[in-house]
Amino acid sequence: MSFMNLNIYDFYQKMESNDIMLSFKGDVTAEMLTSMLQIMETKLENLGEGSKVKRKVYNVLVECLQNLYHHRDEMKRKGIDEESAAIFMIGRDDSSYNIVTGNYILADRVSKLKSRIDQVNSLDRDGLKSLYKEVLNNDERSEKGGSGLGIIDIARKSKQKLVYDFMDVDDTYSFFSLYIKIPQK
Repeated sequence: MSFMNLNIYDFYQKMESNDIMLSFKGDVTAEMLTSMLQIMETKLENLGEGSKVKRKVYNVLVECLQNLYHHRDEMKRKGIDEESAAIFMIGRDDSSYNIVTGNYILADRVSKLKSRIDQVNSLDRDGLKSLYKEVLNNDERSEKGGSGLGIIDIARKSKQKLVYDFMDVDDTYSFFSLYIKIPQK
């Protein structure tokens, strides 16, 4: 679809009907991260959201955006404009805030990440707390600085199972999508 054929009103209606509060597609930088968090902090304040929900949404946003930021190097595919590095959206419906992230990851990381998310999804609240402490105490950090604490923390704060997908792009890359729901009550 060329830009000239894009029906802006139709696009607006789709975003409005899905109550998209903020969306972003592009290269993930520290400046973008700071700007997105400031925008969402203001939006949550303007909605008059309760402090507990506001804190949960904000903390999950921080984790999601930091995950995108820390893994930005592996998102940049050779021969592809790096502005296509990641996508991020947050919306709101009657019962929850919905966060979606999508980014390229190296295909050889899929198995480990899928295992971690499946492990996290299999645990109850106490299990997540124990796993968090175990990972924190083992200090099993990757070369990117991550240890899987972000995924565990997102599950703990949202109190929901994480919905994810990996789509093979080529022999080197997959596209990782993560959907997080944060109840308003």
